Parts: sequence; structure tokens; C-alpha cells
Amino acid sequence: MRTHHAIALFAAAGLLALTGCSEVVTSEPKADDKVAASPSASQSSIAPEQRAIYLAALNTIDPEIVNGKDDKAVSRGLSQCQSMKDEKDPTKRVESTNRRFISPNHPDGFGPTKAAFILAAVQTNLCPTY
Repeated sequence: MRTHHAIALFAAAGLLALTGCSEVVTSEPKADDKVAASPSASQSSIAPEQRAIYLAALNTIDPEIVNGKDDKAVSRGLSQCQSMKDEKDPTKRVESTNRRFISPNHPDGFGPTKAAFILAAVQTNLCPTY
């Protein structure tokens, strides 16, 4: 049963990463969009287009993740980038994502599958070097 969950998690994360990557590859960056987010980036250093793509990815996974609180979703994503800096174990990364991304209707997180999608959105859009 665990193997099945792990395979589903990695497949889901891979699909989301490919979706996020295709947007980056096909779009022509503008002069002010060339600001790259570093792992310790603040919300103000994230390019507006990058922020919009990240929020759209989260809303595609489940609208309750952002729940109308864009700044909070970005802040949680940047915090997840910081925690991923030292944590290389994919399972533990998913677990920390599930604990970090909560909502009123999901006080214990969105579950491992959605957490894997959220993690992929964070990594693809906010901290691709991790």
C-alpha cells in the first residue's frame, strides 16, 4: 500500500512540475520578470507573472489552498522553500508541505496527494533549485 502511495505521489508531482515547466519554457520573459526568486526571497522580489502562475497552480489543485489569501499562500510557499533547503527526503518534504498548507476546512492539511502537488508548485515556481 505504501509503494502505491509513493508512486502516485511522485507521478502527481512530476505531472505538475511538467505543467509548470512548460509555462516557463514557452513564455518570453519581460525585462522586469527576470528577477529570480532566491530561497530567501521576500514576496516583493517575486516577479508578478511568477506569483500569478504559482497562485494559479495552487488554485488548480484546490481553491481552498489559497482561499482568497494570496499573500499568505506565497508566504507559506517561501517558508516551504526554506524548509526544503535542508530536507532532501521527498517523503518528509511532502509531510511538511501538508502541515504548512492548511485551511479552515482542512486544519490537518490537504492530504499527501494534494501536498505533493502543492510541493511541486512551490518548487517549480518559487525555488526550482531545491
